[in-house]
Amino acid sequence: MGIKENTFYEGGPHIGDLIINILLGFTVICLPLTVGAIVRAIWLRYRITDRRVSVTGGWMGRDRTDIIYADVVKIVKVPRGIGLWGDIVVTLKNRNRLELRALPKFREIYDYIAEKTADKTGKPVEAIKA
Repeated sequence: MGIKENTFYEGGPHIGDLIINILLGFTVICLPLTVGAIVRAIWLRYRITDRRVSVTGGWMGRDRTDIIYADVVKIVKVPRGIGLWGDIVVTLKNRNRLELRALPKFREIYDYIAEKTADKTGKPVEAIKA
């Protein structure tokens, strides 16, 4: 029997990221960005629960990264797409970074991760708002 987790967010990147990058793909210079956006839209999935953050991605969705809130040292959010979606960078105790790219509802997710990190460590996490 596993431990029950309450899911706060589960899904992929924002559809606007894909649309804008496809429109930019009509220029040869932005073609690599378009391919990256298509790969993210197909295979990247986020799952944020009350216990951890899971990112499934990579080629054909074969890579999975899980972090627990006790390992989080710093959180940074960067709005993109006229503020409709954004990126969150989570820095861990071992100085590794996990990028959550093109997240819809990134402000709410940022606040949720910061709240859960403060709960686990007993002190607020160093949060930088862009």
